[in-house]
Amino acid sequence: MFARINSMGLFGIDSYMVGVEVDYGQGLPRVDLVGLPDTAVSESRNRVRSAIKNSGYSFPQSRITINLSPADIRKEGPVYDLPILIAILQAGQQLRCNLDDCAFIGELSLDGLIRRVNGVLPMVIRARKSGIKRVFVPAANALESSVVTDIEVYAVENVRQVVRHLTGEELLKPVSPDTAAKAEAPHAPLPDFRDVMGQQEARYALEIAAAGGHNIIMVGPPGSGKSMLAKRLPSILPDMTFEESLQTTELYSIAGALPEGVSLIRERPFRAPHHTVSPAGLSGGGAIPRPGEISLSHNGVLFLDELPEFSRTAMEVLRQPIEDGKITISRANASLTYPCSAMIVCAMNPCPCGFHGHPKRKCTCPEGAAKRYLARVSGPLLDRIDIHIEVPPVDFEKLSSKMPSECSADIKKRVNAARKIQQERLKGSGIACNAKMTPAMTREFCRPTPQAMVLLEQVFEKLDFSARAYDKILRVARTVADLEGSPSIEANHIAQAVQYRSLDRRLWRK
Repeated sequence: MFARINSMGLFGIDSYMVGVEVDYGQGLPRVDLVGLPDTAVSESRNRVRSAIKNSGYSFPQSRITINLSPADIRKEGPVYDLPILIAILQAGQQLRCNLDDCAFIGELSLDGLIRRVNGVLPMVIRARKSGIKRVFVPAANALESSVVTDIEVYAVENVRQVVRHLTGEELLKPVSPDTAAKAEAPHAPLPDFRDVMGQQEARYALEIAAAGGHNIIMVGPPGSGKSMLAKRLPSILPDMTFEESLQTTELYSIAGALPEGVSLIRERPFRAPHHTVSPAGLSGGGAIPRPGEISLSHNGVLFLDELPEFSRTAMEVLRQPIEDGKITISRANASLTYPCSAMIVCAMNPCPCGFHGHPKRKCTCPEGAAKRYLARVSGPLLDRIDIHIEVPPVDFEKLSSKMPSECSADIKKRVNAARKIQQERLKGSGIACNAKMTPAMTREFCRPTPQAMVLLEQVFEKLDFSARAYDKILRVARTVADLEGSPSIEANHIAQAVQYRSLDRRLWRK
């Protein structure tokens, strides 16, 4: 007696079809599981045995061989529990129906309940592309899988519910995007820039960063509002497109980080790992690597507070992903690539005590400590950050002012207008903002006027900027011009962009 059931496997951000084959043979009762299973998959034999008995069905007393094909790809996780159980029931003729167009995903508890698993969204997308018509997923994964159209998704809670539906005893209704939307938890409002008093220069720098997708670092004493400003950045970023939401949701689904009650991540993610995070925590890791913090920030913001406190190795992990927008993680078992196109926002104190250069408080650090503290951030990493802005302390007059600050909604209108200009300019290139332009695009679209070019040449020679900093200045100047609605890059736009290389100018000169 033989049965074959469709299931899904996960390899990085890609999913693939897995055939769960069960064969009853002669010999002493035993269960052999083949097809490169990991420990979690191998242990499914015991979970399936108990789930079958506790759901009111009989486990066959014969020699059973279970194969997971293709056999040359390592299978991991408890996702194959449910398809193995269905295949055993069908091979033993306890379940008689045609399941060629079905796929099953789910972990089993010993009493037959079906538990949540990671990576359901990319699996359902692959099932649809492979011609599967019906897919059965755990009820806890119903919301994320409901966003996939042109396939029937059934959310199941236990084994008996699945079997009764397949035999026609008690039919289930497929989950639809409408019913999923009603079940979604309401979104909390984003922090608003109206709460920030003063800091006009820093606010404008963040507006430029949002308009062009530029990375930014803020330097200032404790309490000046660096973290407060960074946390409000998502409120002025353009709304996510459906494709961006789907990409980000897939990454969160794979990592098991999708919030409960959320079908699709519609707000740009904001990740703020603690400075004790390991390099693997930032980049991703594991025997078969999972997404790290930089990938979970995809299409959003990665905020690194107290940047010099991060380990040197962790900081250097960011260098190549910042440039490429993707990260490749190599392990003995696999080499996987995840997208990580995120805005990098950093904040740091000017010295260990935080008060170097403070107008009112005295720095208590030893001589040279400020320079050594700033030197913890490597020059190549700093070179990859487009905008450097100093955030001074806020005086009492501004803090106690009753004049309301500009709200995020008004700033977002200007950001959206600038992004629209960029999208028209870069149409068909697959690039949506100035910060992601290639060198060839930079030469084509970031041409300063003759007066601006003279200024840029003088600055470049005097301050000895790198070639990368030269491109960054042009792209930031292009964004400043877009915010002002200027078709050309004028001298004042270049001057503004040069001001945002303050760490290059002052702190990293020997």
